[in-house]
Amino acid sequence: MKENNSSESTVRAKKNIFREYGEAILIAVVLALFIRTFVVQAFKIPSGSMKPTLLVGDHILVNKFIYGIKFPFSDITLIPVKEPKRGDIMVFKFPEDPKKDFIKRAIAVAGDTVEIRNKKVYINDKPIEDPYGTHLDHHFIPGGARPRDNLGPVTVPPNSFFVMGDNRDHSYDSRFWGFVNLSAVKGKAFIIYWSWDKENTGIRWRRLGRLIH
Repeated sequence: MKENNSSESTVRAKKNIFREYGEAILIAVVLALFIRTFVVQAFKIPSGSMKPTLLVGDHILVNKFIYGIKFPFSDITLIPVKEPKRGDIMVFKFPEDPKKDFIKRAIAVAGDTVEIRNKKVYINDKPIEDPYGTHLDHHFIPGGARPRDNLGPVTVPPNSFFVMGDNRDHSYDSRFWGFVNLSAVKGKAFIIYWSWDKENTGIRWRRLGRLIH
């Protein structure tokens, strides 16, 4: 009888241990999903369209609640907080393929009139201060050929944004495919937590922990 009792106690102890581990794993998964859905999400920069602000191989964190809390797995905002403003670096669903995420800088908001004249950006007929925009190609493309250097004027519709990459001569953005709707915005990029230089196979130590502006 003592051997049976001892055996039963051992089985119960093992079951309790498995249950505790199972509960701990379940809680961890739920917390991870909650954080990823409502709080913060990690993204990797795959292209050079935001150079020099963001480089290929930068891993960033995006604040997902700063623009409002959305219903899980949808674009419906449950609790609005604030809308993106000019200068914010946003992650959003690419309008031409919502399965892809894009990252660009908000240049103009709803109601603004945007015009680009020989690479210079005008908002509401006034040239903007543009400390982040970088031009590596000094040639000007006529607006009739491509909208890269000459565009508009166009007016941003309600609940929408005109976005551009900081690497202005090499960015596929609102100049080519139009506006970003607020419902497609996932969040605001705020910090680089890891950066890997693939070409030189090394860590970019100086970029780690850098706030994104």
